[in-house]
Amino acid sequence: MGEERRGMMRGYKKLRVWQDAKNLYVLTWKVFKKFPVELSRIRSQQLASVDSVHRNISEGYCRRSLKEYIQHLNIALGSLGESASSLDVYESAQHISQAKFDEMDLLAWKLENGLKNWLKAFRKRIRRSGAILFLSKKPTRFTPRHPTVFSPKIQPSANPLIRIFYEYFRGNHRQ
Repeated sequence: MGEERRGMMRGYKKLRVWQDAKNLYVLTWKVFKKFPVELSRIRSQQLASVDSVHRNISEGYCRRSLKEYIQHLNIALGSLGESASSLDVYESAQHISQAKFDEMDLLAWKLENGLKNWLKAFRKRIRRSGAILFLSKKPTRFTPRHPTVFSPKIQPSANPLIRIFYEYFRGNHRQ
C-alpha cells in the first residue's frame, strides 16, 4: 500500500509549478476556511479559482497534444490572475490580514513567474525545432532565425508527449 504510484499521468507532481499551485491552494484553504457564513460566496469563489490552477496544470500535462498542454497552462495562468486580483480586493476590504495577503501574494507571484517561464521555454523550443503546430485550422511553421541542427543540449522532458514531439522532429519517427 505504501508503494509510490508512477506513470505518465502522475508525472506532473514533479513540476515545480504544480507543487507551488498545490501549496497556494492549501494556504488559501487555511485562510479562507475561517471566513464567516456571510462571506461563504467569496470563500467559494476564491477556492475555485485557486483550485483551477493546479487542476489545469495537471490536466494539460496528461493531454496528448502539445497545443492542449500550452492551452491548459494559459488557462491556469488566467485562473491565477483571477485569484491574485481577488486577494488584492479582499485585503483592501480587510477580509484578510496584510500578513496573510503578503504570504499568499508572494506564492502567487512565484507561481505566475514559473508558469510564464514554462510557457516561454515551450515557445522557444518550438521555434528552435522548426516544429509545425496546429494552432488553427491551418498549420503554422515556426522556423529558427539561424538554421541549426537539433541541439543535444535541449533534452526531452520526462513527459512522454513532449519526448515524442522531440523524437519526431529529430527525425526518429516512423513514417
